[in-house]
Amino acid sequence: MVNTPSTKPPGKPTTKFVFACLVILFCLARPLRSQVESAASEIFRQASEAMQRGNLNVAGDGFEAAARAAPAFAEAHFSLGLVREEQGRFDEAIASFQKALALKPRLHGANLFLGIAYFRLNRLDKAFAAIQKESASYSKDAPAWMWLGVVRLAQGKPEEAAEALDKAAKLAPDDMDILYHRGRAHLQVSKNSYGRMFKVDSHSWRVHQVLAQANAEADRHTDAVAEYLAAIKLAPSQPGLHEELGSEYRSLGKVQEAEESFLRELEIAPYSVLAKYELGVLAVEQSDGAKGKELIEAALKEKPGLLHSDYNLGRAEMLLGNDAAAARHLERATTAAGSDPEVVEQSWYQLGIVYRRLHRMEEAQRAMATFQKLKDLDAESSQKALKRYQVQQNSNSAPAPPASQNP
Repeated sequence: MVNTPSTKPPGKPTTKFVFACLVILFCLARPLRSQVESAASEIFRQASEAMQRGNLNVAGDGFEAAARAAPAFAEAHFSLGLVREEQGRFDEAIASFQKALALKPRLHGANLFLGIAYFRLNRLDKAFAAIQKESASYSKDAPAWMWLGVVRLAQGKPEEAAEALDKAAKLAPDDMDILYHRGRAHLQVSKNSYGRMFKVDSHSWRVHQVLAQANAEADRHTDAVAEYLAAIKLAPSQPGLHEELGSEYRSLGKVQEAEESFLRELEIAPYSVLAKYELGVLAVEQSDGAKGKELIEAALKEKPGLLHSDYNLGRAEMLLGNDAAAARHLERATTAAGSDPEVVEQSWYQLGIVYRRLHRMEEAQRAMATFQKLKDLDAESSQKALKRYQVQQNSNSAPAPPASQNP
């Protein structure tokens, strides 16, 4: 397994932070008259407004004039650095940030943007040193931790990158840039770990397990079964392997093999919640509502909230004729977080049947209408995906244009 670092540039994920800095600096214009000459204060205010409007040339000229009028005014140098960085004039930005930090070493954001400028010039060690100072001084700033992670990724240190990006994610859990870079870092850590596994012992049962999981995720269930069997041959009593094998057998529709695998898992690990739950689901699929309900409820006592549990319990209650209880479970299944779209679709269908049994005809009609709508949307999405695939295949099979005769 070859580690290939991503060449995708981080882009400009600090836009919000830039404007936050501008708001802070703009507010500083009020007390400036007691710190610098009133002329410099007015120039700074006008330049700040120009930058907020996106007029970088006017803003740059203004901040440069303010810095000349009041050479000790750190915020003017910092703001000039922000403008030069936005203009791609990174060497000039670095000089301005350094001047600002010389005047005010803890100026909020200065080390961060200094580090970003260094990063843009591929001076990674200097970028890391600057951003590390920012994260140390302002440990609650998510952008500082994010950029620390971005730099560490560029330096080929994904473990340290993941650590920094995890901190950023705790501070800003819904930030798309942080989520993207955090995913990249953890993916690289995973690739490195798996690559190391192959180097250490390519015949280990763990390697077969990894290959099986990769095949399962790619819906290559037959290949996954083969790898799980190879892993089990090397580690026959390892907890988890038989449960995972059973899941693959179930995906292939091999009910007997799946059931045998889950039962074997429970022999090895009697408290395996997933094996117990999967056996319950199999029982429901074989129309044994009582056994299915018992096993699923036993699993839920140990681990509440198992995926699709309300759907499967609803089906079990339907088999037992407990339509009111089935309706309650299926209603929850239609809105359960993380559910597969197909399960949600089927939940509406089964709910329509249960409502009819309960003589709740209007609700039955609405449930069936929702089912049909979801089914139609799914069919439409599948057709679009098929057309995209056909277009791609036609494009790939098209003859290449004749090579140019020019050298």
